Amino acid sequence: MNFLAHIYLSFDDKEITLGNFIADSIRGNKYKHLPERVQKGIKLHRFIDTFTDAHPTVRQSTKRLHENYSHYSGVIVDIFYDHFLAKNWSTYSDVPLDVFVDNFYDLLEDNYDILPDSTKHMMPYMIADNWIFNYSKLEGIASVLKGVNRRTKNKSKMNFAILDLEEHYEEFEKEFTSFFEELITFSKQKYISL
Repeated sequence: MNFLAHIYLSFDDKEITLGNFIADSIRGNKYKHLPERVQKGIKLHRFIDTFTDAHPTVRQSTKRLHENYSHYSGVIVDIFYDHFLAKNWSTYSDVPLDVFVDNFYDLLEDNYDILPDSTKHMMPYMIADNWIFNYSKLEGIASVLKGVNRRTKNKSKMNFAILDLEEHYEEFEKEFTSFFEELITFSKQKYISL
């Protein structure tokens, strides 16, 4: 899952949210200096990723992209699924998406000192262009895919994946909806047991 899903699956727990968000910037166990609940958020992120990567519905989504994008298909599906979460946000949360995202940006700013350097570097761009809120729009997803493609030095060709999303929109949305219900249940159980 991508940024929005990881933030959402932190269940309004601020320190868990921080850990869940920064986890991709942390290698191995290089997080022992962080507050205990932030560490638990990193662990929760890793549980979510393992569950997601092995799930048959997610694999069905990635298989549709594999011929064109190879090992990047999983990253693309993560981004697509965040689009469907943002688009259908009111199904999952009573807090409007813009308010939820603004509160998250405030959380990052309030905890700037403990963020990894890569997160600190990305943060101004994320906030200025309001990446997470813009996941709800196809233009926002197209922009994210272009950005990730640039970071792969144009090797991934992910910028073209917006066409795959448009072509198979209903299938991807059905797969997301079915999978996400299971992921919420799984993540809640892991959160409680941390």
